[in-house]
Amino acid sequence: MEIYGFSREQSTFKLQAEDTNSSLFLPCRSDNVVMSACVLQGLWDLVRLGQERLLVSPYLPACWAFLTHLSLCAPFFLLDLLSLSSARVRSWRLGALPAPGVRHWLECLMRLTRRYMVWVLPVTALLQWALRGPELPHKAPSCVRLCAEVGACFLLFDALFFVWHYSMHRFPWLYRNIHQEHHTSKALVALAAQDSSGPELLSLLLLALLCVRLVDCHPLSEAMFHLLNSWAAVEDHCGYDLPWGLHRLFPALGLGGAPFHQAHHTKHSGNYAPYFTHWDRLFGTYKH
Repeated sequence: MEIYGFSREQSTFKLQAEDTNSSLFLPCRSDNVVMSACVLQGLWDLVRLGQERLLVSPYLPACWAFLTHLSLCAPFFLLDLLSLSSARVRSWRLGALPAPGVRHWLECLMRLTRRYMVWVLPVTALLQWALRGPELPHKAPSCVRLCAEVGACFLLFDALFFVWHYSMHRFPWLYRNIHQEHHTSKALVALAAQDSSGPELLSLLLLALLCVRLVDCHPLSEAMFHLLNSWAAVEDHCGYDLPWGLHRLFPALGLGGAPFHQAHHTKHSGNYAPYFTHWDRLFGTYKH
């Protein structure tokens, strides 16, 4: 665990790691770069404090993905309930079908839980046990490094998913045996982001883990990527064109959002990339 000390006379911030005998001095100014570094280091120390065994657990990726997904879906469950009585919420709904009810959500949740237990948890645990190192870094990443790693993971995942998704639609055997279950439901629901067959659900998590490994992410960057990746997937499958959707808040990023993915589920072709539109535009598979 790292120990922090502050000297007013020298106006310095002292960081001393227990595994070294040296000290690192940083100017303790109100500078944004220094303050953000302090915040990230404090956050990383808070996460690591007494949690080393949990953070290196081979079961963490699957459990983190499952619990994060459920947590991020909760607001959209409430939104579906509100759509029953609110015309404003219904006006945001994509397509002609009404929002799925409680029964639809419960059935989806049961399928998702079963597939995580049977497919995702044992396979990812085995891979993490075989590949992950036993130690965690003491230092947090800088803000620049964290943003660069998360951004690189998003771009890489988007490209790999585009190829894999296109292949599952292009080859009938892959579609019938792996991807078809994802297109069973006509009404999109937030949980449907992971409502896929066991092999497909596993493949998507493995793609995400592969991106993290290829980019060589810091664990904090990895957690941030998985969190934002889950949110983007949930939002794409929520069935609502929301005023605060990421594609509306950040139009310059070229995100497709829920309307982009709704078109894919309606036409069962095109719009194969999960988030960005550039790959579909480049290869002529972009659909309105």
